[in-house]
Amino acid sequence: MASTQWMVRARCRDIDPEVFFFRGAKQSRRALRVCERCCVRQECLSYAIAHQIEFGVWGGLTERQRRRLLRLYPTSSEAVAAAAS
Repeated sequence: MASTQWMVRARCRDIDPEVFFFRGAKQSRRALRVCERCCVRQECLSYAIAHQIEFGVWGGLTERQRRRLLRLYPTSSEAVAAAAS
């Protein structure tokens, strides 16, 4: 199982989780702005993909974006590498 030590460095750690689990595009923009400058964005995305997390913004991607990424790149390592580029 993947380590979760990166979570203590995440920019979102002190932000209300409701920001990342939302309804509507306006809320997703707010969450994505937080992720934009996060130093553990790739680790977060890797975790979400490896654990098949279906809801919320993780690693700067919405659930719809993660699903699309996984359709294009079936393995989690390929998907994370593609998102990083």
